[in-house]
Amino acid sequence: MTSEVGRLLAVSDLHVGMTANRPIIEALRPRSAQDWLLVAGDVAELSADIRWALELLVGRFAKVVWTPGNHELWTPKDDPNQLRGAERYHHLVSMCRELGVVTPEDPYPVWPGPGGPVAVAPVFTLYDYSFRAPGLTKEQSLKQAYDAGVVCTDEFLLHSDPYPACEDWCRARVAATERRLAAHDPELPLVLVSHWPLVREPTRVLWQQEFAQWCGTELTARWHRRFRVQAAVYGHLHIPRTTWHDGVRFEEVSIGYPREWRQRGHPRGLLRQILPAADAPTVAGPRGVRLGAGLS
Repeated sequence: MTSEVGRLLAVSDLHVGMTANRPIIEALRPRSAQDWLLVAGDVAELSADIRWALELLVGRFAKVVWTPGNHELWTPKDDPNQLRGAERYHHLVSMCRELGVVTPEDPYPVWPGPGGPVAVAPVFTLYDYSFRAPGLTKEQSLKQAYDAGVVCTDEFLLHSDPYPACEDWCRARVAATERRLAAHDPELPLVLVSHWPLVREPTRVLWQQEFAQWCGTELTARWHRRFRVQAAVYGHLHIPRTTWHDGVRFEEVSIGYPREWRQRGHPRGLLRQILPAADAPTVAGPRGVRLGAGLS
């Protein structure tokens, strides 16, 4: 490791429970002792795998910031940890604090390096099925997805306890996060880190649009304009790319499943540099992208 100036780096969708992904995670290393790493969810499903990966990264990077994806919130039958819903999430927060990882429940750390100072805000918002076709109710949208055979595994393994449904948990998370962001110093820019995209536009390239309803909430659509956001980091779609929305840079930073990265490689590298920012053109993305069509 060199003594170069630090970078604010990001990655998501590590999926270390997949054998082929484990060596990739083992290869993630900083270039400088000052590098930070933002982990935008879907580290793994099993608690032991989540701990293994985060502990590995904490031992390498100056600071690790994490927010959960849907996979961390699953309750698989083969996980000794059978906690569900909010209780599972808070268990993961406790694990992260034990390891020294920053979570959505902690004060926002301030990146002091190049491109800073900026506050790094890990946000946990879930989804509420509002990214669905116009005119459809949630029930109609889900039926359409089941009929098409495009059903997120969340419907079977992600539980919302103690909330009646995922959308209720989502609304509670959005409201609490919005209060924190509104109370944040408006003079200090933000880098928002979320597993789910904060705006719907990135989901337009999904080949199977039925999956979009598990990809976020319209409740966060104005955050990048309402707050002083310098960059928004997300994953979940398994379509790594840079897009711009209302002049704000959005970075999808996923590694994804072996069947995906074996096909496309890692054209943007394993770790995405968020700061210092390089000039990047607007990338709209091709229509009908199949990457992400098999997401769960």
